[in-house]
Amino acid sequence: MHFASLFQLFIKRLLVETVLKINNLSKNYGNIQAVKNVSFEIKKGEVYGILGPNGSGKTTTLAVVLGILQANAGNFQWFGQPLSKHTRRRIGSLVETPNFYPYLTLWENLKIVAKIKDAPEDDINYALGVANLLKRKHTNFGYLSLGMKQRMSMASVLIGNPEVLVLDEPTNGLDPEGFAEVRHIIQTQAKEGKTIILASHILDEVEKVCSHAAILKSGELIANGKVGELLSTEETVYVQAEKLDELMKLLNDSEIASKTYMSDEDLAVVLHSNYKSADLSKFCFEQGYPLSKIVVKKQSLEEQFLQLVK
Repeated sequence: MHFASLFQLFIKRLLVETVLKINNLSKNYGNIQAVKNVSFEIKKGEVYGILGPNGSGKTTTLAVVLGILQANAGNFQWFGQPLSKHTRRRIGSLVETPNFYPYLTLWENLKIVAKIKDAPEDDINYALGVANLLKRKHTNFGYLSLGMKQRMSMASVLIGNPEVLVLDEPTNGLDPEGFAEVRHIIQTQAKEGKTIILASHILDEVEKVCSHAAILKSGELIANGKVGELLSTEETVYVQAEKLDELMKLLNDSEIASKTYMSDEDLAVVLHSNYKSADLSKFCFEQGYPLSKIVVKKQSLEEQFLQLVK
């Protein structure tokens, strides 16, 4: 292959590598600013979690980039282009609950979806298979359990074989079994190379399925990156000793701790990566603060999230 052709291929791959790019996006509802100057980008093949408590701007952000709402400021691009009829066909979304006819079968409901999306009917069996509903395809939608209805919603998203799945709280209200079933669908699609954008407040699930995450608070982006990087690789040690306030000050002035904070009755000490709990115990003993308790664990995404949004 000629150099020019290789260069063109490289440029083409570079352009399609970014699936969604958001630049300083803002959205107001009257005097309420739901989203404020949010910027991040999502690469092809990522499972990207958008995290935040209720009212943080997750759903509003998704609604804007899907063209449901109009932004007050900023812009976004899908596949390096503005949102258009062409780019919409490459995106499957579950932001609002689909309206299925309760008196029609699953097959009949999805046939309507396929017609709207101008997708082949062959997609219906595939989508029902992924959602583990193929044996129920002749069952009326109204007879489904809540978990099955949510899987049916996921099946409708898969019609048309979109490259990107945008899912807003897809496990909301489900029991543990339904939770696991929807998570399995997401993981299956991720293995097939789909890019998945998932808004959720269930942090444990994001840890399990997402490769990347952005954390929103009151409409602002406060952290984003790889989930493995958002998760602390440093040890957090929970200790007890006499005069914890003095010990906290001593540790903050030392090279051992990157930060300290009170966690209930314990002093939580986040160690620098080149130190271990044994080094902390030795240091405290030598400084006249023998530890009566020492418990070691890594921070979960939830613990870091709660610290960030305080």
